[in-house]
Amino acid sequence: MSGPRVVVFPSVAELGSTLAQLVSSRAENALSTGESFSLGLSGGSLVSILSKELPAVPSLDCSRWLIGFCDERLVPFSDPESTYGLYKESQRTVAPISDSPKPPPQRVTMTLPTVNAARCVVFVSTGGSKAPVLKQVLEGGEGPELPAALVAPRQGELFWLVDEPAAASLTSQVERPGPGAKL
Repeated sequence: MSGPRVVVFPSVAELGSTLAQLVSSRAENALSTGESFSLGLSGGSLVSILSKELPAVPSLDCSRWLIGFCDERLVPFSDPESTYGLYKESQRTVAPISDSPKPPPQRVTMTLPTVNAARCVVFVSTGGSKAPVLKQVLEGGEGPELPAALVAPRQGELFWLVDEPAAASLTSQVERPGPGAKL
């Protein structure tokens, strides 16, 4: 795997259409070679972005997709609310948690080895409130390493699709594609 691709978009709308294209092209590639296609979705704005943008993809057929939900909390490993131990779990695909700070407290989360076995991992981060955490995950700095910083697909791609407000604090190299660009 090469390093993560951090791709910055002027707006959530442009990010959303590129994300939908990325998801549909990876699904088409997998299914056309006889492989399966699984899509793991976290919460936040991701589901609303995809539910708006995926139906706009021409000839989209989701009938053979396996769609699941996953959880990732951005807290330091030393935080009592951290699910880091579950991410490190190597014998399970998913692991239960019962202490989520956001209701409901009971959840199921994908383990880090499962995420790192993916062919393509895409993080989506929008809004200025995400800028400090995004900087910590992608560039390090003060404080403990966050779980998202440990995501590194063994034989796959890693994308960070972010809007300008979320990218405001980044100093590392990023991509800024033109309108209609494909990833």
